[in-house]
Amino acid sequence: MKIAVAGIGYVGLSNAIVLSQQNEVVAVDTDERRAYLVNSGISPIKDFEIQEYLSHRQLNLRATTDYKYAYKNADIVVVCTPTNYETGRNGFDTSSVDSVIKHVSEISPKALIVIKSTVPVGYTEKVFKETGLPKIIFSPEFLREGSALTDNLHPSRIIVGVPQETKELRTEAEKFAGLMKNGALKKDVKVLIMNSTEAESVKLFANTYLALRVSFFNELDTYAQAMGLDSASVIEGVCMDPRIGNYYNNPSFGYGGYCLPKDTRQLLANFNNIPQNVISAIVDSNATRKKFTADCIMAKKPGTVGIYRLAMKKDSDNYRDSSVIGITKLLAEHNVNMIIFEPLVEDEFFEGIRVLKNISEFKRQSDIIVANRFDSELYDVKEKVYTRDLYFRD
Repeated sequence: MKIAVAGIGYVGLSNAIVLSQQNEVVAVDTDERRAYLVNSGISPIKDFEIQEYLSHRQLNLRATTDYKYAYKNADIVVVCTPTNYETGRNGFDTSSVDSVIKHVSEISPKALIVIKSTVPVGYTEKVFKETGLPKIIFSPEFLREGSALTDNLHPSRIIVGVPQETKELRTEAEKFAGLMKNGALKKDVKVLIMNSTEAESVKLFANTYLALRVSFFNELDTYAQAMGLDSASVIEGVCMDPRIGNYYNNPSFGYGGYCLPKDTRQLLANFNNIPQNVISAIVDSNATRKKFTADCIMAKKPGTVGIYRLAMKKDSDNYRDSSVIGITKLLAEHNVNMIIFEPLVEDEFFEGIRVLKNISEFKRQSDIIVANRFDSELYDVKEKVYTRDLYFRD
């Protein structure tokens, strides 16, 4: 069976690896460098297990920038292209997904199209009706950045949504779920087949709940700071309740990264005229947390604020929609002098802020060091560090 995977990001590459253990897979991307690295056995993204599989496992996988070659004679095309949220359109930009579907319709119209990109609720049903293509389904991803392949090899569940409940489409959905199960290491993976609009809703509501949990513990931490309480003690006492659980509870400067910011805003947009309070509060809470953090930093009246890493977490190679960047913008509005240490930034300046390459010089010049997540290389200047990372202690 030939499977094409559109997009060599962390979603596309992790899916390509899982499927290429037992199938012929061609991964296609517009980025020549990414395709070259994959063909050289090198991961273009930071993910230990992806690198291990590319380097040492037998995979029937190759990468290309030629979409015609990738889609020709494909039995399945898995769409994993990015869909960023755009405020102006009040929703996701699905143009990359639209483009893949158009190309597949021209090259291999009988192929099963599996949309894994996050899309607005109702998108798959709409495309199914408008294109007239016989086989389009939606299968949401629940992957953590930096652990995408691990999550696909040990999935919490596999969900596939069909736009119309027909015997043929349900069979195709079950077939694709079986391919993902066969490539997983975990046994007895729960599979759910549902309507595509329901599956799209699952994706957005799941990520919004995670954003809610982040926001809750961030607001708990805000309260503890304002009242002079030990935030860690309060969180420990709260999370000992088994109904709450001791996980996803380490305060931060706000939720960020690939998924949570855009998915919460998209879900809020999908509510439209439907009554709600919680969803908008989650979106607003993130902005409030960043403002509170910026105010706390400015209250210390530092001469120079050092921003340690723009990325959201350790071992991440992504700082898209990072809460740290939001804080730098708030500080810039008050003309706070800042410097940045971020190895991922190659330029001398990032949004007008000087980027230092030498960590020792960065530490020396910083009066206060702002770190969303603490790191061992900051131990020697820990008295300078402002962080809400409660689980990196002596």
